[in-house]
Amino acid sequence: MSAHPKSAQALPTTDPTPIFEHFRGSYGTELLTVAVAHFNVFGLLADRPRSFGDLRIALGLAERPAVVLVTALRAMGLVEKQHDGRLSLTSLAAEHLAPGAAFEVSDYVGLAATSPGVLEMAERLRTNHPADVSGDGGAAFIFRQGIKSAMDQEKLARHFTLALAGRAKNVAPVLAERLPVDGVKRLLDVGGGTGIYSIALLQKYPHLRAIVLDHAEVLKVAAEMAQSSGVADRLELREGDMLADPLPTDCEAILLSNILHDWDVPQCQQLVERCAAALPAGGRLLIHDVFLNDELDGPLPIALYSAALFTLTEGRAYSQAEYRGWLTDAGLSPDEMIPTLIHCGVLAGTK
Repeated sequence: MSAHPKSAQALPTTDPTPIFEHFRGSYGTELLTVAVAHFNVFGLLADRPRSFGDLRIALGLAERPAVVLVTALRAMGLVEKQHDGRLSLTSLAAEHLAPGAAFEVSDYVGLAATSPGVLEMAERLRTNHPADVSGDGGAAFIFRQGIKSAMDQEKLARHFTLALAGRAKNVAPVLAERLPVDGVKRLLDVGGGTGIYSIALLQKYPHLRAIVLDHAEVLKVAAEMAQSSGVADRLELREGDMLADPLPTDCEAILLSNILHDWDVPQCQQLVERCAAALPAGGRLLIHDVFLNDELDGPLPIALYSAALFTLTEGRAYSQAEYRGWLTDAGLSPDEMIPTLIHCGVLAGTK
């Protein structure tokens, strides 16, 4: 048994969001440069407005990388959608990035065309495959049967899990403060990693019990955190594959905190459907994540975060409209989004 539960975690006194925006700013440079120097986006749209599908084919990109690139360019104010749905250059891009324009600056932007980050972004966009951060021919932050994952290697799993907790330890107490859990006795935290979100909720709500479902190496870190936080007696750590293994059916709420953005649309739909099926009547699926505008034209910080997700996982950032569609298709009724911290918010669907 653990020690007596500690009091709810204190909230950060300052908002760390600007730090994350500065950190992800490099993706803006990379996306703009590849658009200019590697994919001729502005030349294609200067020639004529194009539908997203036509532009994607002209660029030779799959759906996911095309969404990431076009969303960022729209958020930068360089590409816009016309009334007929076709994409065209904004006046800013037409004057300064269209090939042959009197005040064109493309060559200046192109000075970064061969920088390592830009070349890596171009490769990620062309291949639609995450970078191999582990150096072992696999992926860093995702588990999928048939590919190697850094999260299955003890040292790398510990390093990445604790690194990702840097943001979570700021956001988790805000989530616990703002998320009502009335009627919830047991919470399932799918892909919960360190368990930091569950721990914050357990510290605030003494009646609550939780299960963190994740892979073995990650749960070693979660066990340490649960013990030091004084909630180990109410937190079960369960090894499992969220996309394949049966989910518990005795939890009134299921939390997907910063999980769906790691996966492409088919896997997101599959996971939402699996969670919905495991909920009892009246149960809630809690999607805690970042949200693009429904028009996929920003905000710029989320568009750049989407690029970061794209390069390291099989996912990207999604809009509330996309999440609401998946919730509805799974038989859940979406609620209003509740903001937390660092661009995140909770969108719940009730069964």
